[in-house]
Amino acid sequence: MADDDIARRLARLESLEAIRDLIAGYARGADRNNDPAIMAPLFAEDATWAAKGFGPFKGRDAIAQGLAATGRTDILWSLHYMISPLIELAADGRTAAGNWYLWELATMPGKTADQPDSIWVGGTYQADFSQQDGRWYFQNVWLEIRLATPFEEPWAGRPLRRFE
Repeated sequence: MADDDIARRLARLESLEAIRDLIAGYARGADRNNDPAIMAPLFAEDATWAAKGFGPFKGRDAIAQGLAATGRTDILWSLHYMISPLIELAADGRTAAGNWYLWELATMPGKTADQPDSIWVGGTYQADFSQQDGRWYFQNVWLEIRLATPFEEPWAGRPLRRFE
């Protein structure tokens, strides 16, 4: 009986860590201009991804290609902070729901091609996760952007003063 409880608790902890790793992998892919080679394997075959102004994208390949297109045209550079993930595993241990905060520094096209804008972005993610063949995937992802505002002194293309 005690061994069953330990095995169940261990499986729960392993699932939570795998989902946190999934979120971190998403941030890494996003910070590489939504590299489809990084992003696609994170999503279930029939997954969805949506945000106001972006998407919705349905299916692993459509998500990877849609996000990659966004990375080429709308978000030229980014640094994602995925903060305070709260993950709730379902009783069956094969599905989960989660949410976390997004804090992002981004470079986006400006009024002229030679002067991109430095933007603060804040928001929240909500996601459903599914475990398939022993691996966790994003099943549904919703991003609510709550803040997108220019930063007064742009960082786009400028090194830190002490490194100049």
